[in-house]
Amino acid sequence: QVQLVESGGGLVQAGGSLRLSCAASGRTFSSNGMAWFRQAPGKEREYVAFITSSGHNTNYAVSVKGRFTISRDNAKNTLYLQMNSLKPEDTAVYSCAAAADGRYVSWGQGTQVTVSS
Repeated sequence: QVQLVESGGGLVQAGGSLRLSCAASGRTFSSNGMAWFRQAPGKEREYVAFITSSGHNTNYAVSVKGRFTISRDNAKNTLYLQMNSLKPEDTAVYSCAAAADGRYVSWGQGTQVTVSS
């Protein structure tokens, strides 16, 4: 199974931008669909975005569509999430996940994103 480590979180003012990275180890990264999720304090984990193994197709939650962009570099075994026009309600721990056989099989530990108003 692929192992995942997120980075790039931090504190940013509303309207600002951050780019998250998810470094994957293992030889299956390029064959895995990948996703970003987030979880705010006291709330359920929320789906953010998905990208197919080739990177040709993406999908976004309504709450982030038009502001966030998911991408991947299979040569670098890395998944990205570019977040623009950040809002305080985007504050959460963001985690990446690898999909296989119709389910998410590997998760990272998460990186904190805090957006101040």
